[in-house]
Amino acid sequence: MANKSITSRNIDFAKWYTDVVKAAHLCEYSSVKGCMIIEPNGYAIWEEMQKNLDNMFKESGHKNIYMPLLIPENLMQKEGELINGFAPEVAWVTIGGNKELDEKMCIRPTSETLFSDYYALKVKSYKDLPLKYNQWCNVMRWEKETRPFLRSREFLWQEGHTVHSTSTEAEKETNDMLLTYKRFFEEYLAIPVVTGRKTEKEKFAGAEYTLTVEALMYNGVALQSATSHYFGQKFSKAYNIKFLNKDNKEEYAYQTSWGTTTRMIGALIMVHSDDDGLVLPPKIAPLKVAIIPIGTDDKVKEKTKQIKEELIKNNISCYIDDTERTPGFKFAEAEVQGIPVRIEIGARDLENGCLTIARRDTKERITVSLDENIVEYTKNLLDNIQDNLYKKALENQKSKTYEAHTLDEVKEIMDKHPGFVKASWCGSEECELKMKEIKGTKSRCILDEELIDDKCIVCGKKANHLVLWGIQY
Repeated sequence: MANKSITSRNIDFAKWYTDVVKAAHLCEYSSVKGCMIIEPNGYAIWEEMQKNLDNMFKESGHKNIYMPLLIPENLMQKEGELINGFAPEVAWVTIGGNKELDEKMCIRPTSETLFSDYYALKVKSYKDLPLKYNQWCNVMRWEKETRPFLRSREFLWQEGHTVHSTSTEAEKETNDMLLTYKRFFEEYLAIPVVTGRKTEKEKFAGAEYTLTVEALMYNGVALQSATSHYFGQKFSKAYNIKFLNKDNKEEYAYQTSWGTTTRMIGALIMVHSDDDGLVLPPKIAPLKVAIIPIGTDDKVKEKTKQIKEELIKNNISCYIDDTERTPGFKFAEAEVQGIPVRIEIGARDLENGCLTIARRDTKERITVSLDENIVEYTKNLLDNIQDNLYKKALENQKSKTYEAHTLDEVKEIMDKHPGFVKASWCGSEECELKMKEIKGTKSRCILDEELIDDKCIVCGKKANHLVLWGIQY
């Protein structure tokens, strides 16, 4: 039976999303307009994401650093494309205490300027390179329309910024970090993604090119989930980042940046969750098992403690719900919070030498003998749930990925059953804007695949690219 506090996702997906966020206590609306309070349940998920991604970054030689929150106006203006691209979203600080500042400063929307200013001080020789840094921080962008996790004025993220002695090395970094994100989404979040290059219109302001990770939500709407940018020498020339190369000649350095945000929590919800609340892949779930004693029998309490100790000893995070609430309430609470596995045990179960294990993804309840190795059983079940969630998400993605040969076909798809649409494109911005007239359909990325038509779907001229299109959050 569906949770009564949650609207059915098939009736009103937007309302369902908000209901899940609230019911699972992931975040709360704030008195600061456009900003959210990330509650302990939501922040615990972010910590799991941060921990696992951070390990992946460090394994590939990146180090963490921290830059100031405020950026002086003169620094922002050094690279023209960046300031022009972010101008509508920048929040400015003009007063410090009671005194008007000599120079206004923006609250960072992104940190390319500060990293470049820092690298100009640190980089002198090819022997100093590469420098591969990442920071975990908050940023602010003055969004007009906000939605929890998906789009807020202040949000948490990581931003990697690297500097290299050759374009080859920098471009390899750009692609390697794209693949790192892809692996994280698919292996940890159980979300299949499509990767590719952004069009000139959609690339990051100031980049030579942008690579993107695109995910498809349950309702067929796309979510840009991570990006990796190749800057070439654009920022190094603007910020004077020079080094002596191996030939003892002065040269401008090559840079990259890449990032992802708390938007990933929104993706988790919209890909996996259901009308009973949150569904979390085990690899990212802060708590993997809920142990629920039924009744107050001392032997039952002792058994639940034993199970908890064994699970924790084997690095399976869990908790015992021994509150004075009904078993049904406890079951529903574990479900709405997305706990992957629930273990139920009462006095009668002990007499019969068994317990019940419920899996969150399929709602299946399984009777398991107490003679079974519960730790191994749980480990295998968690792996099975992780795989199953990925397979279900992949099936949804495949079922909502289409090929279109005419604009009428695109319109019909977006009107009736939106999703990813593959269509040939000439490469002109004019045709991109024409496609956007169909319910806001935008290019998600340029695919490294053969054309499905020789002519552009919009203008009929020679096609140069196969593009993945979609409506977006």
